[in-house]
Amino acid sequence: MLAIIDYGLGNLGSIANMLKVIGEKSVITNIKEEIMKADRIILPGVGSFDAGMRNLHDMDLYALLQNEANGGKPILGICLGMQLLGRKSEEGKRSGLGLIPFDNIRFHFPQENGLRIPHMGWDIVDFKQESPLLQGINGAQQRYYFVHTYHAVCDSENNVLMTCDYGYEFAAAVCNKNVYGVQFHPEKSHDFGMRLLENFVKRC
Repeated sequence: MLAIIDYGLGNLGSIANMLKVIGEKSVITNIKEEIMKADRIILPGVGSFDAGMRNLHDMDLYALLQNEANGGKPILGICLGMQLLGRKSEEGKRSGLGLIPFDNIRFHFPQENGLRIPHMGWDIVDFKQESPLLQGINGAQQRYYFVHTYHAVCDSENNVLMTCDYGYEFAAAVCNKNVYGVQFHPEKSHDFGMRLLENFVKRC
């Protein structure tokens, strides 16, 4: 059983539907006992960094997620959920979960380059290292759906699984042992996203 964390921000139904397609049972929940019983956790998210962290604290899920991660349970953060895995964000003042050593910064472009913020739509990723999350998909060009204004800057390249280029190269997927994060939306990325979620369920 996989727990999809419902903390008031996230594309929960779409994730559950894609998991159902690949044959994985899931529960959308913020109940501690259900989260602790789950084999894996997905932390989705759409919205602002401080709102996400405030909701996790208000629902008493902050320490629980840290404890589950530190105990070795696989966790996957998606979009805002990935950003919350880091230490902090330029978007807000609250501290993140601190499960992967990175900070989130806003895209910064010269005005004349014409790139719009947020970074929105389908984009190609590059693979930086092997990982169970990427098994069987890192030999071919992959495209995923992005919607974000902020992105992770990792302390070490060892934590970067994928990069994407939007004005400059940024981390599109990150990891630290059993904790993974993807800046894009696998639940909106058709076959590419389905394979990545299948890897998380069966190999991570």
